[in-house]
Amino acid sequence: MIVRTLIYGILGWSMEIMWTGLGSLLLGNWQLFGFTYLWMFPIYCSAVFLEPVHDRISHLSWYWRGLIWAVLIFLIEYGSGATLSSVLGRCPWDYSGVTPYHINGLIRLDFAPAWFFVGLGFEKAHLTLDRLLKKNLAS
Repeated sequence: MIVRTLIYGILGWSMEIMWTGLGSLLLGNWQLFGFTYLWMFPIYCSAVFLEPVHDRISHLSWYWRGLIWAVLIFLIEYGSGATLSSVLGRCPWDYSGVTPYHINGLIRLDFAPAWFFVGLGFEKAHLTLDRLLKKNLAS
């Protein structure tokens, strides 16, 4: 479980760095400046606890699974942001001045399509980890 946890943390960081890098390109920065926060690593690591959810919803169509993932990711992002705000006095990310489609500056509703596909990508990562780790245990 430790290996899976670390892999999810690294995948999350990598995804966020690529996302913010592409965002900088849209703002005209050809350096593709991407970033993340150290606080995000344990949040991304917590994806390991979503594996049982994937096991339970895997029989549903991709569309329903994507919707479930989008909602769950919003809940995790909101909860993490609220927790960090109470501990640190502010959340490392703040969407308040960025878009009118935010809730308390902690989540962006216009990210729903991204979270939909990130959730489906998580499923692929989960299945790949299952396959690779079972293969290593068998050898």
